[in-house]
Amino acid sequence: QVQLVESGGGLVQAGGSLRLSCVASGSIWSINDMGWYRQAPGKQRELVAAITSGGSTNYVDSVKGRFTISRDNAKNTVYLQMNSLKPEDTAVYYCNAVVLRVPGGHQYSYWGQGTQVTVSS
Repeated sequence: QVQLVESGGGLVQAGGSLRLSCVASGSIWSINDMGWYRQAPGKQRELVAAITSGGSTNYVDSVKGRFTISRDNAKNTVYLQMNSLKPEDTAVYYCNAVVLRVPGGHQYSYWGQGTQVTVSS
C-alpha cells in the first residue's frame, strides 16, 4: 500500500502565504508525476499544479506567478508554496502521486486525504 499525507493547510488572510507538504510512504519503487488538486464547495476538483520526476512543471492559469510546486525525490515529498493568496483559492487541497510499486509493474494513482485552505478577505 501507498499512503500520502498532506500538511500545511490553514486559515490565512488575503495576500498571505502558506506552504503545503505531502509525503508519500509505503510500497514505492519510484514516483512519476506528483500534483496538487483542489476542490471548492459546489465545484469540481481541478488540477492546480503538477511536477514530473524530472522537475517539469505546469500550473492552472489562475495560480501562475503566485504558486510554486517543487519536490524532493529522496524524501518522496511534494510541496506547494502559495503566495499572494486570494479568497477564491479557498478549497480542500489534495495531493496526488503516480507510483510504480515494483520495477516493470503498473503505475497507480494515489490520493491524500486533503487539507483545508481558507483565505479570508
